[in-house]
Amino acid sequence: MSESPATLSLEPIGYIRTGKQVKFQALHQPSEQQPERNVLELVPGHNYEQALRDLAGFSRVWLIWWFHRNTTWRPQVIPPRGPAQRRGVFATRSPHRPNPLGLTPVQLIAIEGRRLILGECDLVEGTPVFDLKPYVPAYDSFPDARAGWIEEVDALTRQAPQFKVHYAPTATAQAEWLVAHWQIDFRARLEELLARDPTPHRTRRIRRRSADQLEIGCGAWRAFFRVEGFDVTVTALDAGFPLRFLRDPQRVGLPDCAAQVAFLAVWPEAPRAV
Repeated sequence: MSESPATLSLEPIGYIRTGKQVKFQALHQPSEQQPERNVLELVPGHNYEQALRDLAGFSRVWLIWWFHRNTTWRPQVIPPRGPAQRRGVFATRSPHRPNPLGLTPVQLIAIEGRRLILGECDLVEGTPVFDLKPYVPAYDSFPDARAGWIEEVDALTRQAPQFKVHYAPTATAQAEWLVAHWQIDFRARLEELLARDPTPHRTRRIRRRSADQLEIGCGAWRAFFRVEGFDVTVTALDAGFPLRFLRDPQRVGLPDCAAQVAFLAVWPEAPRAV
């Protein structure tokens, strides 16, 4: 019996368009309580239109895709949910895998030629998709299956958030300016994370800057906050990249680049220590 080849060759069948430029915008476990529409555009010239025949009768599909922004893997990772505890990567859905494959069930809303209109998903803009398969409830759903350590995390998540999130005047003005001038608003996701657990956590991009001040990465942006008892006060927002990076022509594709340059023109020295 011949051995399998050491490497395999795969080609994407399409790319997904979600408008989510950074991982912070993509929920780790999407919720369909906030409906959204995403598009999977299949590559032309491969007769994929015929391959989609009969799929319209299914309400959900599985997407098999590639974590295309990852170049390394780790045998143990710190999942974003729960305490900052290392887990074996095969017991998680971390993107840092030996072969960074992702698997996501999504709602199939419509098929328009080579375009599949999909519901909520956790993929960022431009993610390559290798395959899609119909979701069959009778075979793909096992509601009584055990979920290991995730059951403990889910039990904690079902509890009401312990912390209340407030905004200092500067942070309020900055957030409202971003919405008014750039239609950028990451407060809902920020509040979700901080209300659950504002303690330092590498995967959630929370770190301590001083004895009484912490920082959290919000995709292309940052927020500074302090914790007093169960009250979290966001003191200021800031651009995620220094101005020299934003103006560097070699650094193309930085998310929210123009908005960050404009922000730093209004707040050239963000009051990080407020």
